[in-house]
Amino acid sequence: MAATGMTTYLWFDNQAFEAASFYVDLFPGSRLGIVSYYQADAQQPEGSVLTVEFEIFGRPFAALNGGPQFPHSEAVSFQVSCETQDDVDRLWNALISNGGAESQCGWCKDRWGVSWQIIPTALERALKGLDGYDSEYAFTAMMRMSKIVIADLRPPK
Repeated sequence: MAATGMTTYLWFDNQAFEAASFYVDLFPGSRLGIVSYYQADAQQPEGSVLTVEFEIFGRPFAALNGGPQFPHSEAVSFQVSCETQDDVDRLWNALISNGGAESQCGWCKDRWGVSWQIIPTALERALKGLDGYDSEYAFTAMMRMSKIVIADLRPPK
């Protein structure tokens, strides 16, 4: 096969650089890459940002300023696994700030409408009934949550 890799492209109206910079600042070890610009006679003004390459968790992404034709939806989301409640809280709060929105079961949207799942690794163990969790209780608790709270996956003592 001649294919050599895959890059996820995210379509924005005109906020590609702002979004890519936000994501790179949010996730440790991430980095911005090459920025390309619109040339004359294009659908966006000459010299405005066309694409921004960036990397999160070692995976390549690109943000494209293409205009309002294709809004983001929950049909595509990014799941981020977190070891601690502090990590869940930090990412969740950053993503929903400045116009983002909470959903349920660990799902939220950032200010550009990109969907995220901020999931503590304890949730997977809880739903499988591992580590002393009651899977039925954990599932019912998760269904009532927006942001996942690890302590609330166990019944009160």
